[in-house]
Amino acid sequence: MIKKRVLCSSIVLSVMILSKLYSTPNSTSEEDPIRKALLEQVEKQKKAIALSPEKQKEAYYRSVMFANEQVPLHNPSVEKKFERYLANFSFRKQQSYDLHKKAAAHLPQIAAILKSYGIPEDFKYVPLVESDMNPRITSHKGAGGYWQFMPATARLYGLKVNGSVDERKDLIKSTHAAARYLKSLYKEFNDWTLVAAAYNVGGGSLKNTIRRQGTKDYYNLHLNRETGSYVYKLVSMKQVIENPNKHGYKRYGQTYDSYQHTNERNLL
Repeated sequence: MIKKRVLCSSIVLSVMILSKLYSTPNSTSEEDPIRKALLEQVEKQKKAIALSPEKQKEAYYRSVMFANEQVPLHNPSVEKKFERYLANFSFRKQQSYDLHKKAAAHLPQIAAILKSYGIPEDFKYVPLVESDMNPRITSHKGAGGYWQFMPATARLYGLKVNGSVDERKDLIKSTHAAARYLKSLYKEFNDWTLVAAAYNVGGGSLKNTIRRQGTKDYYNLHLNRETGSYVYKLVSMKQVIENPNKHGYKRYGQTYDSYQHTNERNLL
């Protein structure tokens, strides 16, 4: 922060010097070496500020979106929770490329199906968070398959679940069912962030919470631990998949991550 203030002061000083030196009509030659050197110094200092860690973080956090809505990382409590879950999905914590292998193998299919229903693409990360793309996982409550459907909900949205067949384990069929379910939740809540929360906790339960607490803002709702962390997990998963280099996944990192490609150049 001190370094940043020094750079800003230096820029102001350079501009003042330029103004003094070239306040008369005879002092505006572009070939003047003093003026040229001062202008170059101002540009270097502006770039140094733009690429400082503080500015990089600020630009990155402005780029963090879920379902086409900006995550309010200017809120300190939201920022703290986001950073905690983001760290959990980093390569330093995972020490594995499994997430990216599974994403490369399955997410394009999932994204295409969701798109056909008008579901935001970010919901493709739900199976990675819910089941780690392992269809054999069953929760202690009985939720199973890629999307961790409860049997009754799975049947309601068109899947066969009985003693001999469990279509929750079929990626294509279960994704179509999930898209239908997400679409029905959106009709209830008209907010995709709340849809994600409702997918985790159930629509009825979330409606009761909203009614009791008098707010529809997910980030201000007091929810159970699992639901209160759910959107943060989805957002964090999105970040490590889309920006692998930034989060330590060097093998999958490109020259530019998606964030860096769109934002770092705009800082200058």
